[in-house]
Amino acid sequence: MTAYSSTLLRLLDERGYIHQATDAGALDALASLEVVPGYIGFDATAPSLHVGSLVQIMMLRRLQQAGHKPVVLMGGGTTKVGDPSGKDESRKLLTESDIQANIASIRRVFEHYLTFGDAPTDAIMVDNDEWLSKLGYLDLLRTVGPHFTVNRMLTFDSVKHRLDREQPLTFLEFNYMILQAYDFRELSRRLGCRLQLGGSDQWGNIVNGIELGRRMDGAALFGLTTPLITTADGAKMGKTAAGAVWLNADQLSAYDYWQFWRNTADADVVKFLKLFTDLPLERVAELARLEGQAINDAKVVLANEATAMLHGAETAASAEATARQTFAGGGAGGDLPTLAVDGETGVVQALTGLGFAASNGEARRKIAEGAVKVDGVTVSDPAMIVGAPAKVSLGKKRHGLLIRS
Repeated sequence: MTAYSSTLLRLLDERGYIHQATDAGALDALASLEVVPGYIGFDATAPSLHVGSLVQIMMLRRLQQAGHKPVVLMGGGTTKVGDPSGKDESRKLLTESDIQANIASIRRVFEHYLTFGDAPTDAIMVDNDEWLSKLGYLDLLRTVGPHFTVNRMLTFDSVKHRLDREQPLTFLEFNYMILQAYDFRELSRRLGCRLQLGGSDQWGNIVNGIELGRRMDGAALFGLTTPLITTADGAKMGKTAAGAVWLNADQLSAYDYWQFWRNTADADVVKFLKLFTDLPLERVAELARLEGQAINDAKVVLANEATAMLHGAETAASAEATARQTFAGGGAGGDLPTLAVDGETGVVQALTGLGFAASNGEARRKIAEGAVKVDGVTVSDPAMIVGAPAKVSLGKKRHGLLIRS
């Protein structure tokens, strides 16, 4: 680890957040002297962010914990364009009302991780639609366009990867990096933002913003990225066989969220404790020494801490109790996902209704694989009718209840 003097960079370094920084020494000195407003941008393409965005949310939390000011930039404007980073195809364009509804929904998650208000280190949320939608096309071309060359824009991964795969990259999306760079310059002017944080895939976009701020305003801006967070098996964080792990409770139950963390691979537990909980590093080191079956105790701590941060300590404790009752006692805890039916339903419909399968076809495949049980008995017939109440299980770790409506 590098010997940093500021609380901010020491905290980020010790807990494993730092991958790249544009001028770590100068940023370290600045963070030692004054409150540094720093931001991360989030597009509003869905009503909820998922666990893949959690490391960025935690970065803003660390920023505030270190005595600095988090700025949550919602991409009400850039969502209208679509970020091509990591995408093989263009996103569906959303309506204005859809975007604003998504922003309102997403804000509820941030309120669990950050303290919002008017104090110098209180978090604020802003929407880049406030300035991007007011930009005149010719004005943008004349004032910002000269600072970008197509030659350099073609070298960025978000563009290269799409072109290498011979996937269409629309002119609309090609402008995304210019708009994101303009965001940094605008936030620097409006809020004194000096730092942009982001994932490693955003490095090129962040550097663009730093250079634009320097060329247009002579501003000294900084960028810092996290490593790509993957699980031990190489999968991208937040993606599971069952789909995205959403952060909003109306998209994913607190119990399923708890189970996601409890199912962490042994090799990921310590890393995730550092990144996604506030446990002191001394306590993390104690848990890191656990071996064999005892590692499961560390996983329960991770699940409890991560779930308590998002859903509250009482909800986390209830999820743990449900898990113990379901798995250890063979019962059915009260936090399991439920589906209300009028007396009885087909087992295929039960699986899709509980969210265990995305389609009837997938449900039938799971039954054919012998992965589905009703009240502990393996189901072999996809035409089976299930009466409520009943416990429906997919594999060893997903359980739900059919109840009478």
